[in-house]
Amino acid sequence: MKKIIILSLLACIMVLPVYAGKYAGDFMMIGAGVRALGMGGAFASLADDGSAIYWNSGGLSQIRDSEVSAMHAFLYKNLASYDHLSYVQPLPNDVSIAFNITSLTVSDIPRFDERYLIGTNVDERINNIANHLPGIPDGTFRSTDNLYQFAFSKNIKFGANMGWQFFEVPFELGLGGNVKFIQRKIMDNLGTGTGFDLGLKLRTDLAVIFDEESLGDLHFGMNFQDVAGTTISWDTNSEMKDEVLFNTKVGVAVEQPIPNLKSTVILAYDYDYIYNGTSHYGLDWGYDDRANLRLGYYDTNLSCGASLKVYGVFLDYALITNPIGISNRLGLRVRF
Repeated sequence: MKKIIILSLLACIMVLPVYAGKYAGDFMMIGAGVRALGMGGAFASLADDGSAIYWNSGGLSQIRDSEVSAMHAFLYKNLASYDHLSYVQPLPNDVSIAFNITSLTVSDIPRFDERYLIGTNVDERINNIANHLPGIPDGTFRSTDNLYQFAFSKNIKFGANMGWQFFEVPFELGLGGNVKFIQRKIMDNLGTGTGFDLGLKLRTDLAVIFDEESLGDLHFGMNFQDVAGTTISWDTNSEMKDEVLFNTKVGVAVEQPIPNLKSTVILAYDYDYIYNGTSHYGLDWGYDDRANLRLGYYDTNLSCGASLKVYGVFLDYALITNPIGISNRLGLRVRF
């Protein structure tokens, strides 16, 4: 059964080079970070930690502390390991830069050598026991997918005159972009490609708009992935090329403080336009900037998560369901 799962995983998720086409970048759709997946991937409008380099680089410039974050997860019933490491560095003039490495690895994949069957026909393979497949692997190999990203983001603060009551509505607009280098390796074959993402994040104060002090912030985000077209070129004899599809993420979130309970509640919604569209729903409840609980839902999958702040270090956990099995994510964030 394990072999069947592995082979299915390779066929549907890893996309072997012989299957060129629209699923070439699917490993990049898994998503980075822990908090975001705990909220069902509804994170394009928030994008307020190091994983923003994936979800929306426009949010990076609204992070005004240096941050190092790391994530580790076992996926698909522990058949694959998934890791994410990022660093955000704020600069003067409301500018931030960030670096990210994301890696997906499947190890110990059974390899069956059928070269000895070359030149035989169907009857020979049926009638000659020497030509029957023994069902015993001739060895194993591993498949790795690596994503390297560098991002730049600028935050712009301005007031918009809405023409009523003689006041301006304050806005923060984050504009960002990242360049990414993709490296995929299966056995002895290597595929590489370069792509670009563009993002924007807009934040405003609902208390000013509605003249009600108790209201919180409204967040809006858009992320355009692989805007210039991304092609993965393989070093095979056929020089095969895979195309990574363009995707647009759109998100909106409301962040509402509840002072009497020392709490903040966030409701978020995202929509991915790729593959006929997917909706993402997320809920985050934070207590006294010390702990958080989360729920999420997307594409019939449920997720939940939690964070704990200990001496300025954030410990994150998320549990995500999917048709292959439950996966767990562990994360660490340090701001300084």
